[in-house]
Amino acid sequence: MVNAVQWVVAEAITAAAWTDPSYSYATNYISDLGVPECGTKFQGRDICSPAHELMNASFMVQGILFATGVVLLARLVEGRARRVITALAVAHGVAFVLVGLFHGAGDGAKLSLAVHVGAAAVGILCANTVAIMAGALRSLGPPAYRIFSITVGVLGLLSEVFVGASASTAGVFERGGVYSWLLWGAVTGVLVLVKHRRSPAMMENVAV
Repeated sequence: MVNAVQWVVAEAITAAAWTDPSYSYATNYISDLGVPECGTKFQGRDICSPAHELMNASFMVQGILFATGVVLLARLVEGRARRVITALAVAHGVAFVLVGLFHGAGDGAKLSLAVHVGAAAVGILCANTVAIMAGALRSLGPPAYRIFSITVGVLGLLSEVFVGASASTAGVFERGGVYSWLLWGAVTGVLVLVKHRRSPAMMENVAV
């Protein structure tokens, strides 16, 4: 829950810091917010993010918080599923730490751009897959939660497929693949808190 809030707030503050040109949630990529160079021209977009350090920090914090939360959640699962979910969570965490360390500018830093894009792709794939797996496991929640998890994960992955369809909607579809797991994480956090209030003994055993 904290993870989703910190991302949305950091993104809004960083986007608001843009003055010339204005940042567009529809046409600009999220990664544009983390580019340190002002005046960079990349793929037809003018990039100038004065608060880039905040967004890059948020990328890394997000990776760490998501990975930690999912690893703890995986303790409610048994066998191979637990190992797979844990591996996906850790991979996502490492990927988004790299996203924060290596920006996506087109200023000639090809290695930085390659690492950034590759890490973002891995992170997005892993997080949405975690959501889908959570929906496939009966032990993690009621039917409504499971349907929600699968739906949001699938829509997140499908959204990323259409990122390059049009420059005017690239930011929209990219966010569809990111906000999906942020929403899933927030809803899962609420569900876990509700379960904790109803059966604290069970949740204490999970935490041990």
